[in-house]
Amino acid sequence: MSCTKRGRKLWYGVLLLIAVLPLIPGPLQSPFAQHVLVLTLLFACMSQAWNILGGYCGQVSFGHSVFFGIGAYGAGMAVVTYGLTPWPGAIIGALLAAIVSLIISYPCFRLKGHYFAIATFAIVEIFNRLFMVWYWVGGALGLDYPIIEEGWKNFMWFQTKTQYYYGAFGLFILIFSFVRWMEVNKLGYYLKAVRDGQEAAEALGVNSTAVKLTAIAISAFLAALCGAFFVQYNLRVDPPMVMSLDMSMRFVLITILGGLGTFWGPLLGAAILIPLQEYSRAIWGGLGGGVDLIIFGILIVLIVTRQPKGVMGFINLLTTRFKATKGGDD
Repeated sequence: MSCTKRGRKLWYGVLLLIAVLPLIPGPLQSPFAQHVLVLTLLFACMSQAWNILGGYCGQVSFGHSVFFGIGAYGAGMAVVTYGLTPWPGAIIGALLAAIVSLIISYPCFRLKGHYFAIATFAIVEIFNRLFMVWYWVGGALGLDYPIIEEGWKNFMWFQTKTQYYYGAFGLFILIFSFVRWMEVNKLGYYLKAVRDGQEAAEALGVNSTAVKLTAIAISAFLAALCGAFFVQYNLRVDPPMVMSLDMSMRFVLITILGGLGTFWGPLLGAAILIPLQEYSRAIWGGLGGGVDLIIFGILIVLIVTRQPKGVMGFINLLTTRFKATKGGDD
């Protein structure tokens, strides 16, 4: 019970901190700093969506940029092609992403381990090429947003990033609250059982195929919502921008850095990688695109060799040692 209370206090404390960050006077008031905050929250959300399948269920997918892209195109086409607000497009895109995930994953789940991961690589390339030549979705040129009325109705602003930040914050609350609920309910236990030993889980009566399909459908739906936010923030979309191995790898590596299969891991990973990426590019210009990857590569190597559970593993280790030291002093 005490752990639950501490967990709730931490959760509400983090929510309060995130809520007031853009209001704190000082460096965080600059447009660039708020841009970094928006991207950090967005990629934390996307990585948490991936974490449902890759971390909690143990099915490492490199194809989540497909679902991210479907959500982006759903919102983008609603605005650009049909002159609607992005909201119905975001929901339709998320539902389509969930359906597509079930169609393509059912045969892929017959594969295990590295073979499943390799199959998801191919899926990204297939969808990337398909959208590149599909005239209905804009082909290789993509979709460019028109200038329309600002506000929450169109989820579009030109002079400020504060509203985008709170939009990302709302998405953060939605996705992270779902994962909090999932962790302590039957779905979460089923996912972890399949991850830790599929054969043992099946022997206990768990339908592993149904569990994995549920995980990828939920994961794809939430990833598509992140894609819808992404296109509204960037005001354009094209296949290389959203449906690429680079984008997929980013979600995976952020989660691994923060802590695979942990609740706070995606947020911690995004809080390290995104500022590193954005500020290095701002400081060193074109070279920044290489510097941030070099530093991030070194961090990943250190994490994998020293603490496979990521930053959360280090935090848990330090917490355990602190408790042991405190107990010894008493």
